[in-house]
Amino acid sequence: MGIVERRIREKEEVKTKIICTAWDLVKKEGWQALSIRKIAERIEYSSPVIYDHFKNKEAILLEFSKKGFALLTSSLTEQIKEGQEPEDQIRGMAEAYWNFAFENSELYQMMFGIGTIGCDINEASPGREKFRGIVTEVIEALKKKTGRTDISSCLKFHTLFSVMHGLISIKLVNTCTTIDAELNKMVLDDAIEGYIKSFT
Repeated sequence: MGIVERRIREKEEVKTKIICTAWDLVKKEGWQALSIRKIAERIEYSSPVIYDHFKNKEAILLEFSKKGFALLTSSLTEQIKEGQEPEDQIRGMAEAYWNFAFENSELYQMMFGIGTIGCDINEASPGREKFRGIVTEVIEALKKKTGRTDISSCLKFHTLFSVMHGLISIKLVNTCTTIDAELNKMVLDDAIEGYIKSFT
């Protein structure tokens, strides 16, 4: 291996170490505790080394956001089966979205700025737009099936997202609520059924 290749590999190894350390900090102390100084202390490098790889803390958050949206879109895509009715695709996507949020709660909170500072929405837009595109495609299929040309796909996307994200945010923020997880899921399922009926 040549000198250039070795340096590239070493740089990638340090970058990976930074990301892994940042994630460990988040898991243990929360997003609010994340800082360049803490990361540098944990990996026993100086802060300038961190800045060689990431412009600032927000750049690290962007890495997590990209990862989060990649995982989310993958989860949703897996629910869309060829030949499946669009109603069932929406139910499947809602289920996948719900599971993703609670199986990756720290990541989800950062992606959407729940209780923390999310990354720049414009920089994260490719991942967000892919997520939006997947959902909108199914909405379009349901519109076509029901013949509802008077319905705005954009409005229906925001309605569906608001229902799912709103219920999840309430659950994530109100950790001391007396409403159990099963009831929360029942509320989501009921809301999704109402949403589907709005196309008929």
